[in-house]
Amino acid sequence: MAIRYFEDFKVGDVVESGARTITKDEILAFARDFDPQPFHTDEAAARQTMYGSLIASGWHSGSLMMRLFYDSLFREVASLGSPGIDELRWLKPVRPGDTLTLRSTVLELIPSRSKPDRGLVRMHCELRNQDGEVVMSIKPLNFVGRRPVS
Repeated sequence: MAIRYFEDFKVGDVVESGARTITKDEILAFARDFDPQPFHTDEAAARQTMYGSLIASGWHSGSLMMRLFYDSLFREVASLGSPGIDELRWLKPVRPGDTLTLRSTVLELIPSRSKPDRGLVRMHCELRNQDGEVVMSIKPLNFVGRRPVS
């Protein structure tokens, strides 16, 4: 497996992920542990909300997005972690049976002035459902190692 370094990224690069289908049981399990609001944990109560049915927690969607991000891109990157994200939006509910994919676009490359062994890669990531609707978007920053000098 070839490692991708900071120098290997170009503004405008796009990476598409594979697909992941979310199940009712996954939604319920995540919500019970981390976000036990009724529209995430109780089908009958969820039907009475503005969503009309059970939906995944936004934090669950974010966790699925991170898995797709890692599998499609950062598994083979000289990743040094992240100082955070600039923007997070939950745009549409994620429901049981939805199949999610991720589209990640490089927005900006910022070489570190104080640490020459790394740079920041700013991206725009869109989590989409099976109908192509964007259900979540984020703009993460990631520290990426520079290619070692031989």
